[in-house]
Amino acid sequence: MIEILNPTLLARARGTGALVAGILQTLRARSTVGTNLLEIDEWTRSLIAEAGAQSCYVDYAPSFGRGPFGHYVCTGVNDAVLHGRPYDYTLADGDLLTLDLAVSRNGVAADAAVSFLVGDTRPPQSVALIDATERALAAGIAAARPGARVGDISHAIGTVLGEAGYPVNTEFGGHGIGSTMHQDPHVANTGRPGRGYKLRPGLLLALEPWVMADTSELVTDADGWTLRSATGCRTAHSEHTIAITDGEPEILTLPR
Repeated sequence: MIEILNPTLLARARGTGALVAGILQTLRARSTVGTNLLEIDEWTRSLIAEAGAQSCYVDYAPSFGRGPFGHYVCTGVNDAVLHGRPYDYTLADGDLLTLDLAVSRNGVAADAAVSFLVGDTRPPQSVALIDATERALAAGIAAARPGARVGDISHAIGTVLGEAGYPVNTEFGGHGIGSTMHQDPHVANTGRPGRGYKLRPGLLLALEPWVMADTSELVTDADGWTLRSATGCRTAHSEHTIAITDGEPEILTLPR
């Protein structure tokens, strides 16, 4: 299903996007050396409830996961890149943490992710990983103009990641979003320009470049959810929900 939002729903989407951005900002500020991943999950539950919103994750049970996710935020540490299920782990100095959050409010969902280093240690390779996903995200957003096609976005993202020297996995990528979290069209993190669905004003897309330092192969953790790099290398993931407009795309999950 591909949804095109009317102005009323788009206004609601802006509110949900601002909420997701604000919660991620709060979680990032609180996630320091000594923080437990389960604390982050509890903070997320509380912040969503205070906003009168609903988690897109806690009851989520797609074919690629094992049962309901059961948590409120995805927490990926170091080699965990996608669908990181919070567990009893205490963050250490230099850990690379990814927080991925999707929330629904007033019938519209928004989805965003941020990767950052915990504490004072800044391993250069980890900094480069994060930077590549952020630059790829910016390139993908810039390509999201009315009349362009999904392949133009994928090509822009993949060009940045490839030039940075990272293998690109196409099993998971960006997606449409609206009344539900995951919708068509799929937006792969590499592709051919001029191909795929033609972008129209009112379409919402969650763009999410993610990379693993030296592999494109994923392995599933024993929890049945967390996807890790097959080699144990570090990973990074950046994501925004955007709206296609008559001109430049609108970033709904941009921190304020």
